Amino acid sequence: MAADTLLETHLANLAAALLPYRRHADLLVRWGTTLAERLTAGGRLLVAGNGGSAAEAQHLTAELVGKLREDRRPLSAIALHAETSAVTAIGNDYGYDEVYARQVRAHGRPGDVLLLLSTSGASGNLLAAARAGREAGLRCWALTGPTPNPLADACHEALAVDSPDSQVVQELHLVSSHLLCEYVEAALPAGPDPQAVPAVPAAPAGPVRTGVEVVLDGGAGRPVEA
Repeated sequence: MAADTLLETHLANLAAALLPYRRHADLLVRWGTTLAERLTAGGRLLVAGNGGSAAEAQHLTAELVGKLREDRRPLSAIALHAETSAVTAIGNDYGYDEVYARQVRAHGRPGDVLLLLSTSGASGNLLAAARAGREAGLRCWALTGPTPNPLADACHEALAVDSPDSQVVQELHLVSSHLLCEYVEAALPAGPDPQAVPAVPAAPAGPVRTGVEVVLDGGAGRPVEA
């Protein structure tokens, strides 16, 4: 297939998914507002995915702990797959389906939010995490591909991208992550983080000294310059 045909096919698939994607506008606003309220009240966001979805999960948590646009307070968000020692230990001892569920039981508290990303909506470890989250009293959301799918059914709410192309699904999941951060920041009080640690001021400039200084025994002698 020619390169220009690949491009046109990909863009056509993306364009076809954009129109139905617009129906999620109200959901994204509500999720962003809810997340801002829960995180500023001391809650946290736990996020998980596999493969490319894991990378997108970590992208989202980086934006929340850091910032998307303007300076503001850091928000607690953890990408569960990034806990590599925990993931490998749990996978080794309990099986791969438990790598996220066990972390949800460890870190999640009632009122926290669990966001699970999957293009198929059928990953066993994410389904187990959703069940663990609901049992622990977390609010469970999913970003998935077309519905119906098991993960969307297992969570309280889902944003499902209506496209058979998994690449397009992931691309609109990234759009969703950016919009979610936009709405979170819009719902926060304006201004920088009031608890931010101020930057360390630079040392005042002074004359440049060359050579080596040696302090004699006990500091009683005078420095000798070489």
